Amino acid sequence: MSSTVSYWILNSTRNSIATLQGGRRLYSRYVSNRNKLKWRLFSRVPPTLNSSPCGGFTLCKAYRHTSTEEDDFHLQLSPEQINEVLRAGESAHKILDLESRVPNSVLRFESNQLAANSPVEDRRGVASCLQTNGLMFGIFDGHGGHACAQAVSERLFYYVAVSLMSHQTLEHMEGAMESMKPLLPILHWLKHPGDSIYKDVTSVHLDHLRVYWQELLDLHMEMGLSIEEALMYSFQRLDSDISLEIQAPLEDEVTRNLSLQVAFSGATACMAHVDGIHLHVANAGDCRAILGVQEDNGMWSCLPLTRDHNAWNQAELSRLKREHPESEDRTIIMEDRLLGVLIPCRAFGDVQLKWSKELQRSVLERGFNTEALNIYQFTPPHYYTPPYLTAEPEVTYHRLRPQDKFLVLASDGLWDMLSNEDVVRLVMGHLTEADQHKTDLAQRPANLGLMQSLLLQRKASGHHEADQNAATRLIRHAIGNNEYGEMEAERLAAMLTLPEDLARMYRDDITVTVVYFNSESIGAYYKGG
Repeated sequence: MSSTVSYWILNSTRNSIATLQGGRRLYSRYVSNRNKLKWRLFSRVPPTLNSSPCGGFTLCKAYRHTSTEEDDFHLQLSPEQINEVLRAGESAHKILDLESRVPNSVLRFESNQLAANSPVEDRRGVASCLQTNGLMFGIFDGHGGHACAQAVSERLFYYVAVSLMSHQTLEHMEGAMESMKPLLPILHWLKHPGDSIYKDVTSVHLDHLRVYWQELLDLHMEMGLSIEEALMYSFQRLDSDISLEIQAPLEDEVTRNLSLQVAFSGATACMAHVDGIHLHVANAGDCRAILGVQEDNGMWSCLPLTRDHNAWNQAELSRLKREHPESEDRTIIMEDRLLGVLIPCRAFGDVQLKWSKELQRSVLERGFNTEALNIYQFTPPHYYTPPYLTAEPEVTYHRLRPQDKFLVLASDGLWDMLSNEDVVRLVMGHLTEADQHKTDLAQRPANLGLMQSLLLQRKASGHHEADQNAATRLIRHAIGNNEYGEMEAERLAAMLTLPEDLARMYRDDITVTVVYFNSESIGAYYKGG
């Protein structure tokens, strides 16, 4: 790796750190070109700055390890090692036909994740609904820890699936619970969010899911909610349950601690529900979903399906001002953040921006070790009329067409680095290269000697083997592209070898799922097939 590149990254980082020390906790405020830390925390006492000999400021104890000298930063990755790091989180799955007579509108999906935080705060999930039709894809971007993102990624799909069940199916579910028989299977996970840390509190989660379906039964709706209603209600109901679970008296200490961490951390979410040609996307926060569209003339374009809920969204600013007194117009958004502390204006959890001061105090005074649980105790300035934050999603419907080739869902770590158009162009290039590779294999007779020669040439020239996963390609370009959109091997290596304490200053966790559609199947819907 070039010493110039590593020195530039480390030196600019060294000069971009300021520390705020208050009480027993040290908070950091970063001032870098890619400052996308979701939470900005303020201490209650005047800050003390610890000067360093290099003209910036040192971090006394904010991280486990800090590398601030160029000669400490010597690790050089080979192309093979770079590929190993980038591809470690890959996942891919071909979607089988739900019925042999009706091909699925989704061909396959490819997904990947690259961490910047330790542990990673993003989550992802893919599941099919077993009692109703439809595939669900979700991206969950945590902040203030990973607890809320983990909980939402495990639970949200169940709320949506239950919302779509018919009255008869819900009666079967309730009957099984009353007679202590096995429940009907609700989901088939194609990509699970990961090993759950909430196994000890699963019964609490199931109890609240049951209360939800009991309320749906009381509505006496034969066919269940519409998909748009299901998404809207599921987001808000799960967020309400997260809030109520920590307010209720819980005897088990593990359950209480986990519930507190979930409620006081936060997560944005973007999920898609695909049923035939019907695509619904629900978004709360600054994750994003876009469609890659190829017109009949071969030209590609991007169709955004979500809007970021942040200070740069004028509609979101207007909503916030409508919901609060005019006297707060100048304080709702400060320094492009909600109340000066949070970038997204919609999220799960984050009860610090939803509860009254009195409720927060009463919950935290129940004997929790907030320091050990990493719970931030603070009240934002100008906190007058909560709630300021909501998990209500914005739901978009799109009727799939044969020209709709793929859907990309990703956390904001990708969109910070690449534009919508860049993402479509890269996935389009990935598809083109894959098709060309298939053509070459079909036209060229098998020659192991020639293949080995080509591989050796590629290795000698330093070129990486083409990514088989489009999500990996996107992540590679997100962190490896320069300001001109060109891939720089030195930059890519530098970004991957940054120590944990520095990585988060230059990139966020990046999580991507690319969903490919079956144009022939979609076309058959329009032809009555």
